[in-house]
Amino acid sequence: MSRRSPPASPPLPRCRARTPRPERKPSATMSPSKRGAWKRFWNGQRGQAERMPPKIRVLIADDHRLFAEALEAILAADKRIEIVGRAANGEEAVGLAVALKPDVILMDIAMPKLDGLEAVRLIRDKQPAAVILMLTGSNSRTDVDRARVSGAAGYVTKDLIASELIEAIVGAAD
Repeated sequence: MSRRSPPASPPLPRCRARTPRPERKPSATMSPSKRGAWKRFWNGQRGQAERMPPKIRVLIADDHRLFAEALEAILAADKRIEIVGRAANGEEAVGLAVALKPDVILMDIAMPKLDGLEAVRLIRDKQPAAVILMLTGSNSRTDVDRARVSGAAGYVTKDLIASELIEAIVGAAD
């Protein structure tokens, strides 16, 4: 008995030819930034790093350690902000501001050794472009006026919620 082999068929290609994917439309309910990210992902651009704006460098100057640590934890959770230092008195704040050159300085008014208003004057003398926000528990009109005269860029009270404080910092840095 003779065995017959099946007829020879053309060889199969090793891999299938890729057909281009149709461009997928992102959902209309997505925010514009998510739509753009989704479109880049779907179209194969997911490996390219997007350019992030530089972080806002913040120096915290407050003599209440617990408050300063809590504030640092809150601000560090925001991706736009980087805490570069923390000062417990006015003298320390002036030294750190000159050495670190932060974008924004959060300064309490009442601090030991050198009060916040005098520290603002010294920092403004050494760094005229410094952006200093007074962060204090007092909301009296005289304190606001004294802060403005000393050279502070803004005045925020400690009774703000975290998101308002973060937006004040971002706004001051712009």
